[in-house]
Amino acid sequence: MTGKPALGREISIFAYRVRNNCASRRSGLEFCELTMGVDELMDGPAPAEPQSRGTHLPVMLSDVMDTLEPLEGLRIVDGTFGAGGYSRSFLANGAQVIAIDQDPGVAGFARALEKEFGPRFEFVAGRFSEMDQLVPETKAQPVDAVVLDIGVSSMQLDQPERGFSFLREGPLDMRMSGAGQSAADMVNTCSERELADLIFMFGEERKSRRIAKAIVEKRAATPIVSTLQLAELIEKTIGRKPGSNHPATRSFQALRIAVNGEMDELVEGLFAAERLLQAGGRLLVVTFHSLEDRIVKRFFDGGKSAAARSRHLPPVPLDAVPWSPVAKARKASKEEVAHNPRARSAILRVGVRTNAAPRKVSRAGLGVPGSAMRGAA
Repeated sequence: MTGKPALGREISIFAYRVRNNCASRRSGLEFCELTMGVDELMDGPAPAEPQSRGTHLPVMLSDVMDTLEPLEGLRIVDGTFGAGGYSRSFLANGAQVIAIDQDPGVAGFARALEKEFGPRFEFVAGRFSEMDQLVPETKAQPVDAVVLDIGVSSMQLDQPERGFSFLREGPLDMRMSGAGQSAADMVNTCSERELADLIFMFGEERKSRRIAKAIVEKRAATPIVSTLQLAELIEKTIGRKPGSNHPATRSFQALRIAVNGEMDELVEGLFAAERLLQAGGRLLVVTFHSLEDRIVKRFFDGGKSAAARSRHLPPVPLDAVPWSPVAKARKASKEEVAHNPRARSAILRVGVRTNAAPRKVSRAGLGVPGSAMRGAA
């Protein structure tokens, strides 16, 4: 069972309630304890040929590198290390890198970079939402940039035992850290109403109630414990049109987000970067779906265009704006998408830190799913 996370990590009331309500109804079933990832959960058809295990193509790498040039001597926090694609490129161009990841499966990639680049590379196990606690930072040795690649890595998707892919058979797990409730726990213990709300809110799935009803009926006869078992049930329930996305795409996305508290992790991570970076420091965030991108866009906006701020109020003073300038959002090029289909929905947003004091963590105006249910504290 999972309690409320430590280190002051606040989980939305909706997600926290669902997790604990589901956990309290566990029937003693034993589920495999592996780990989590994601990317097929993005809009668009999955690539016909999955990348081989161990292959990792960092999304929008050239755009990220161009933004940070020149890299020589920069001190960069890679908050979502994964297989180390970004970190390796930063190091190869003369930067110093502090990498963070909660996935125990990345240890081998970290050791390889430590061996190759020595003291210029440091790996810290943990969540990027805690980066300001994990990364030593002083005026004499400031952090120049923070880079976040949100969501599941290709490495995690290509490992069926992690349970992220609806195209490959594996345990219905989806846990990035390997700890806490799995997707199977939620699917087999949440009420029909909770499942429907979760799938609609985090997956934007219009047919969420039909899917939830089918899940509850199915699990009454047989526990749902594998990825293909759930994917096939969803496809049978809502059908599939030729040339359309896999019908399980949005439901798998929703479960992954709920299992890992991804929306809360993103919000906490953005504010942690704001606390960590000094004036002139840059924050680069790559997102893969509209829920994430909306949060990042409004975070950089500083609340100026948030619904909570009336147009009749005076403009926000420049010295109170924590990010300026904020670059126009960039999408992956057609050439990159042709080479790496998983980049098709990627969006890069970049902001430069000002002298303004860091803000208190607040979800108000960020468009975080579930915020309305708890007053967007």
